[in-house]
Amino acid sequence: MRELNPEPIGTRRRRARRGLAEELNGLSKLVIGAAITVHRELGPGLLESVYEACLAHELTKRRVPFQRQLALPVTYGGVEIDDGYRIDLLVADRVVVEVKAVRSLVAIHRAQLLTYLRLSRCHLGLLLNFNVTLLKEGITRLVNGFPPDLRETSASSASPP
Repeated sequence: MRELNPEPIGTRRRRARRGLAEELNGLSKLVIGAAITVHRELGPGLLESVYEACLAHELTKRRVPFQRQLALPVTYGGVEIDDGYRIDLLVADRVVVEVKAVRSLVAIHRAQLLTYLRLSRCHLGLLLNFNVTLLKEGITRLVNGFPPDLRETSASSASPP
């Protein structure tokens, strides 16, 4: 016979969400730390592909699991379309990372990341613009579909490991 858990379901759900939030925050800090290392060594002014490759190398050195240029399908009108979009980096199957090297991030960059989060069913995304003097000025952390009490308020508060 199965033993019943006396803890209310709402409490268990909050604890599970808190655990996921802690995991996502930890992954976020690992990625941001790796990105800061790359930016400190290379500085601004290179192509996105260079920063993406170097960030992938840095994540590999730190043994952080990720997939690079992950092609995912889009379902439209009941039809699955292969290679509907590509995620620059998907870290630990949980965090979507979009690498940019632009003068400034604009609304469409955030909208793109939010769309990727929605389609991939991930909760956390990092938009990293390497074309800045200090990388913390180029970090945008977006959360999709998570309770407000579990959202971290500032990505720039993350420090490298």
